[in-house]
Amino acid sequence: MSQITIDSVTLTPEDPAAESSTARARLGATRLLRTLLRNGKAVAGLSIIVVFIALALLAPVFFPGDPARITSAGAAAPSLEHWLGTTTKGQDVLGLTLWGARSSLFVGFAAGILSTVIGVLIGLSGAYFGRGLDEALSLVTNVFLLVPGLPLLVILAAFMPPGLGTVIVVLVITGWAGSARVMRSQAMSIRGKDYVAAAQVSGERPLRIMVREILPNMASVVMTTLLGCIIGSIGAQAGLEFLGLGDVNTLSWGTNLFWATSDGSLMLGQWWIFVPSGLAIALVAFALALCNYAVDEITNPRLRRPKHATKSTAATTVARKEEK
Repeated sequence: MSQITIDSVTLTPEDPAAESSTARARLGATRLLRTLLRNGKAVAGLSIIVVFIALALLAPVFFPGDPARITSAGAAAPSLEHWLGTTTKGQDVLGLTLWGARSSLFVGFAAGILSTVIGVLIGLSGAYFGRGLDEALSLVTNVFLLVPGLPLLVILAAFMPPGLGTVIVVLVITGWAGSARVMRSQAMSIRGKDYVAAAQVSGERPLRIMVREILPNMASVVMTTLLGCIIGSIGAQAGLEFLGLGDVNTLSWGTNLFWATSDGSLMLGQWWIFVPSGLAIALVAFALALCNYAVDEITNPRLRRPKHATKSTAATTVARKEEK
């Protein structure tokens, strides 16, 4: 029977530690998702996100045609005909908000996913291979972390052609470094585990080890980083477009706020024009933050609360009173 000896620890193919390490890693993400669905915060956050995605997808059904078409109706407060009122150009605010959700959510999720993927690739590569590659990747990461994010966003957006693709590229360029640093730190701690060393000695390829042995054990960190990147991307896109650095012809929550400012809605007190888009950004960020906190609550032992902690405390208190 073949044996693998690592640091005075002998693992055989029949050893439960050798057999179950990969199985536990595969089931890590699945168990995390199942636990999330039983968490109240996660369910609330996911419900809000699903509602916004559904409304964004159904925007052409509720408001067919061009929602940005200018009419002679003028600004009007919310009514039965226009639930969220109209802008100074006669545009339906609810239509602008629903259509704007399509662009804002797409950019936020696309930029967040790409930033996380790049961070995972760079973090895993640097932590696993180490030495020269790790030093080079860490140097590049530190440079991007030291450069102020907002000025870099403004400069890149100002000199690149307007469009959703440009916004996504700008957000990815300025958002991957933080996730890469977190991934590298987590991967470094996992790389020293026995099952990773056993996989190396057994002759598995580096890519297979990183994908099947290290990455599944980082599921909670990856999910937390992803949610944070999505929140940051949605807010950064809205900020860029509010400053007029995005494509003002594209409907999004940021451009809605930009036109509300340009048309003087803030100065005239026409709250129904700018509040819906701002509130939508806040609600989506709040929903993602709920999911983020739920993941942290599930994976962080310090935040876990025993199910019967309250009952045990009450029983102990009653017992002490009876003894007195």
